[in-house]
Amino acid sequence: MGFSMKTAMASMVLLAVSASAVAGQINFEGEILDSACSLGASSVDQTISLGQTAKSVLASGGKSPVTTFNIDLIGCSLSGLTDNTVTATFTGGGSQAVLGALAVSGPSFDSFGIMLVDTSGTPIVLGTPTKTQVIQAGSNTLAFSAYLQSHATKAINPGAYTATTNFTLAYK
Repeated sequence: MGFSMKTAMASMVLLAVSASAVAGQINFEGEILDSACSLGASSVDQTISLGQTAKSVLASGGKSPVTTFNIDLIGCSLSGLTDNTVTATFTGGGSQAVLGALAVSGPSFDSFGIMLVDTSGTPIVLGTPTKTQVIQAGSNTLAFSAYLQSHATKAINPGAYTATTNFTLAYK
C-alpha cells in the first residue's frame, strides 16, 4: 500500500470512530456549611428498608424487628465547641394511630407508625433534640434505630408504606 492509501484508510477509521461518539454532561453540587462536621455523603439522603413484616407480627399493638441506621459525620473540628457534643432533632408528621410515632402513608396509614429510638432504646420525640452524644475530631457515627409499632385495636391492611423524617444536628 502506498502512503496515500494508508492515509485514506486512517482517515476513514478516524471518521468512523468519531461518528459513534456520544456526549454527556456531569453536574456537581454541594454546599459549604459553617458547621463543626460535614455529613458523610451516604447520610445526606437515606432510604432505610424496614423489610417485609407479616401483619400477624403487628396484631394487637405488636412491633416489628428493630432496624439500625446511622448518620455519619466526617471532618469534625472541635474548635469553637464548648462541650464537644451533638444532638439530632427529627421532624415529620406524627402518627394518629400510635402516639410518638412517625406517620406513614399507605393502606394502613391509620393503624401503625414508625418509632424512632436512640441506642438505649429510648423513643425519640419528634421535634425535640435527642440525648447529647459526645463527638471527637475526625469521623463520628450517630446510631439510631426504627421499628413499626401498631395500634392496639386497629386492623392492619397489607401493602407498601412510606414515611419521611428530616433531621437537623446541633453542636455544642
